[in-house]
Amino acid sequence: MPKTPDFRPQSRILTEGVNRAPNRAMLRDVGFKDDDFNKPLIGIASTWSEITPCNIHINKLAESAKAGAKAAGGAPQIFNTITVSDGISMGTPGMRYSLPSREIIADSIETVVGAQRMDGFVALGGCDKNMPGCLMAMGRMNVPAVFVYGGSILPGNFGGKDVDIVSIFEAVGQYNNKLIDEKTLKGIECAACPGPGSCGGMYTANTMASAIETLGMSLPGSSSHPAESPDKTSECEASGRAVVELIKKGLRPRDIVTKRSFENAMALVMVLGGSTNAVLHLIAMANAFAIRLTLEDFTRVAKRTPHLADLKPSGRYVMFDLYQAGGVPAVLKLMLKHHMIDGNALTVTGKTLAENLEKFPALTAGQKVVRDPNNPLRPTGPLVILKGNLAPEGAVAKVGGLSHTTIVGPAKVYDGEEAATQAALKGAIKAGDVVVVRYEGPKGGPGMREMLSLTAILSGKGLGDKVGLLTDGRFSGGSHGRVVGHVCPEAAVGGPIALIKNGDRVTINAEKQELSVALSKAELAKRAKSWKPRKLKETGWLARYAALVTSGSEGAVLRVP
Repeated sequence: MPKTPDFRPQSRILTEGVNRAPNRAMLRDVGFKDDDFNKPLIGIASTWSEITPCNIHINKLAESAKAGAKAAGGAPQIFNTITVSDGISMGTPGMRYSLPSREIIADSIETVVGAQRMDGFVALGGCDKNMPGCLMAMGRMNVPAVFVYGGSILPGNFGGKDVDIVSIFEAVGQYNNKLIDEKTLKGIECAACPGPGSCGGMYTANTMASAIETLGMSLPGSSSHPAESPDKTSECEASGRAVVELIKKGLRPRDIVTKRSFENAMALVMVLGGSTNAVLHLIAMANAFAIRLTLEDFTRVAKRTPHLADLKPSGRYVMFDLYQAGGVPAVLKLMLKHHMIDGNALTVTGKTLAENLEKFPALTAGQKVVRDPNNPLRPTGPLVILKGNLAPEGAVAKVGGLSHTTIVGPAKVYDGEEAATQAALKGAIKAGDVVVVRYEGPKGGPGMREMLSLTAILSGKGLGDKVGLLTDGRFSGGSHGRVVGHVCPEAAVGGPIALIKNGDRVTINAEKQELSVALSKAELAKRAKSWKPRKLKETGWLARYAALVTSGSEGAVLRVP
């Protein structure tokens, strides 16, 4: 008789032989039966948590993924990792833990999958850092894996209009500027988040979910299925089955994800007008897959890829509208037709991207979310890499929705987000200013905080497209305006952003890809001689993070000295 194939390349060492009786004894205590020891061990990495709407439902989705893996012949186990809420910590010192949480998520999944010798795993994520964290673990461990996005929140409604989390951030600025009253502010606050799911616009969570689907590491449609929908539940079950099939086929993440896959993902981000955080996270994810991705790659892809999707924060629509118009598969189908992506890239279905898309319909007739490539919102991608004497190692701007992408004005310099926010609320920032927020980089923050509170206040006060804003920190995917983040080198290591003074003339020019200050090399060198590094106040994890983290241009990943 032919020998039955053994699909336990990792877990066999835990469950086979007399010497492993103690190991089996413990597994029996968590529910394993005799037959389970002959099945592939499947991890279900859940980011479930009650602390954020993005993740509050993921325990149910994890159970569906577990059921799918079990039905396919696997022996599944659910385990948890952390999440933090960007929206809740935004504008506070707690936001310093947001980007570092990406590393903890990746490390913890790697730890459990490695320690328990799992043969494959499904990872489920909701809030922003969950997704790149899960993918980084997949790249490192290189055992068969599938990612499941927890899904987007449905729009809220106030006064007959759709509202979301960015609406209430901007309402704070409107209230401060006496454009709305306290009753309206409270009404938007209570309507902005109507249920489970990640923030609804093309902010960071939806951007990264869409990119991961395009990379080939999620089942088709994953990124646009709403959090509360039968599609999402059935997708989770299918993902559990899919990872067992990947084990049987011997197909691992590094077999699927290539440089070509990342270029497809970058192109999709440009078409959708995604978050600036995509630059940071895609570089970090590529690093985990041993693929070198640079800022120059983003420039190259942006120059050949138009901006087509009229999505928030710069546009009118949210992810649910895109879902109703056909979802990410329909967008990819359009991109494939117009040669914007390579359809030969492999995916977790075992088929190519082009083969997956054959069964999906085109964008719904009459939909207004995604434009025809012959009539783009912008002929090139809205994520623009800037360089110059203020950012010799690069910076990232998002110009979607802007009619004017250039500003030259006097610097208003603030050491930290709190000082800049207070200045905005007090009316100290005027049209024509270029606001500089520094010492918020990966090392200097530490943690590279997002500036959604600040950008939303400026937008709410009518200044969003009338000022420039640059920082060595980050911007939320919900930020819009003439904003530039990830300025490298950062202030904490003596980068030129540390040397700017109030009144210096700063130029942000997206068309020329320039970020500069009107100072000579001699003047910058003179100021650099008198600059002194700041002493880090933090201890514990943030101190370790600051000591090991690379620059934003390198993905802000941790590197052992």
